Amino acid sequence: MTLSATPTTTVTLRELPRHRVTSARTAVFVAFALAGLVFASWASRIADTKAALGLTAGELGVTLLAASVGSVTGLPLAGRVSDRIGATRTVGTGMGLALVGLLAVALVVDARGPRLAVAAGLFLIGLGVGFWDVAMNLEGADVERHLGESVMPRFHAAFSGGTVVSALIGSAMSWGEVSLFVHFLGATLVSAGFAVWALPRFLPRAAEHHEQAKAARSKHRSAWLEPRTLLVGVVVFASAFTEGTANDWLAVAFVEGHDLPAWAGVLGFATFLTFMTLARLVGTRLLDRHGRVPVLRVSFALAAAGAALVILGTPWLAFVGAAVWGVGAALGFPVGMSASADEPARAAARMSVVATIGYVAFIAGPPVLGFLGDHVGVLRSLTVVGALALLALAVVPSVREPAAR
Repeated sequence: MTLSATPTTTVTLRELPRHRVTSARTAVFVAFALAGLVFASWASRIADTKAALGLTAGELGVTLLAASVGSVTGLPLAGRVSDRIGATRTVGTGMGLALVGLLAVALVVDARGPRLAVAAGLFLIGLGVGFWDVAMNLEGADVERHLGESVMPRFHAAFSGGTVVSALIGSAMSWGEVSLFVHFLGATLVSAGFAVWALPRFLPRAAEHHEQAKAARSKHRSAWLEPRTLLVGVVVFASAFTEGTANDWLAVAFVEGHDLPAWAGVLGFATFLTFMTLARLVGTRLLDRHGRVPVLRVSFALAAAGAALVILGTPWLAFVGAAVWGVGAALGFPVGMSASADEPARAAARMSVVATIGYVAFIAGPPVLGFLGDHVGVLRSLTVVGALALLALAVVPSVREPAAR
């Protein structure tokens, strides 16, 4: 098997030294962590943005929809683009778009500009994240195969770790009333600096795998017509909604539903992220020991229970609920992505489909929660999480490991 770093340079898989693969693993950890840092930089300031622009819950939901539309625009194309130009360039392109969008949002919000301009910046963030997300997951799947180890949940733990650090920074920035531009400029410089180090350390492109992928596309029907792929997509959809609802609305729910200050709402969000990160770190061992299906059944049950504590409990119980919700939301998305890549030659096409279905949750989530929030309050609108967790329990068997494992 040959790997191609450029159109004219190939490397044999057997010639890749162990340290080259472990270096790529570290680089993928960095790519995931940076994605979390950039995302939570914005998410941690959503409540401040709502206050600065004087938005209702419904108006905020429609504005957040722009980022989701951007993601779903990029996701279906990301697998094909990665096949053509490689994961390294695709991640770099996505990162550039996301950082430009982040700075644009900051400038508009600080200037109390029009909501449409904020939406345009959020669209760029979403578009960039769409490319970035699929490409780094494809690279992660390749690293898994080279290492012969299951490390995908730990890559997603790196994402969660990046969001935790970024959310804590965002809480401090909100408490100190630091402008969004200063905050987001710092996040941009840090992200760009680490990306310059990490991206060149990705694995060289696999020429043979690239040819196999092209052959698979020509011989097989569209991945959108595969029942298992679509069911895996439903699992990822429910997981993405469970996680994304917390990302977009948890801080607002703590503030408006439990009468807490904005910085305490961000701490509730950080609690969710912290426990999600811890669950992803230990999740690999649980998956290897018990299998995907039993672990995800427990996970979705915990997500529903945690959301119930946030909705029905006192402010202190709400923090406990955020922790339980974080544990429950930890593994659905990475397990779904791994399941979509069980067959390497079809990994890019299937992962794009699964990721696109999952990110539809980010399209549906903000406006649905915003509409419900206008009528029953943001806190009570979170009951949708429990309903989707029950749906996920019905289709969890679709992610079962291949019989060969």
